[in-house]
Amino acid sequence: MPFVTTSDKTQIYYKDWGNPAGKTVVFSHGWPLNSDNWENQMFFLSSQGYRCIAHDRRGHGRSSQPWEGNNMDTYADDLLVLFEHLDLKDVMMVGHSTGGGEVIRFLGRHGTSRVSKAVLVSAVPPLMVKTEANPKGLPIEVFDGFRSAMVKDRSQFFLDVPTGPFFGFNRPGAKASQGLIQSWWMQGMVCGFKAVYDCVEAFSDTDMTEDMKKIDIPVLLLHGDDDQVVPIDASAREGVKLLKNGTLKEYPGGPHALPNIRAEEVNQDLLNFLKS
Repeated sequence: MPFVTTSDKTQIYYKDWGNPAGKTVVFSHGWPLNSDNWENQMFFLSSQGYRCIAHDRRGHGRSSQPWEGNNMDTYADDLLVLFEHLDLKDVMMVGHSTGGGEVIRFLGRHGTSRVSKAVLVSAVPPLMVKTEANPKGLPIEVFDGFRSAMVKDRSQFFLDVPTGPFFGFNRPGAKASQGLIQSWWMQGMVCGFKAVYDCVEAFSDTDMTEDMKKIDIPVLLLHGDDDQVVPIDASAREGVKLLKNGTLKEYPGGPHALPNIRAEEVNQDLLNFLKS
């Protein structure tokens, strides 16, 4: 399996699919998942002649489980190591949920010289937690609840999330996919405990307002208006206002897990944006 080594000796796993000479798309996954969650989009775009790359964030999937570095700055720096290792240029970055935060922090911290476009899918920026300056955010007690639930019984909590709000299976009339639920649980349980615990603070309490203001490339935001995990009012609807060249597409009734539940529509939106 291919790995790249960061400055603190963390081994970051990545997959590299499709046409090596095609335009490159780099995917960043959500919490507490790994690059496997992008396989539908990667297969679709690779089959269209594009090169698709996705990594497992530190502490997630097949990557190392270091005790430190589970924060947005280090996530972005790890991703830069991968970009430099593969000498990636003219890339379209795509990030889901926490991965959207990773994309925004990467662009704010390392610039856009290697990136031509970005897509945020159900993404956390600019800031999830409620503050005086961010009154639409979620109360800190929500994220404290995540942490306490993991400490009490991570295995059960990692069943409750996909069974309920993540895929929208708790909505009236929704037909739950046991395969998706089990896949989510499996991906979550192979993560390092410290990594997923720390990542709650990383995705909820990292303010990316200034990062978004710096970005000078086109950014497409895809977000469901029934996202129960990252509510659209405090995320995409606020974030698009901060971007110099941002476009928001709302998915009516769409849940947090757009890449899974609305895969065909997401795939087509990614392809259209690539071609634009």
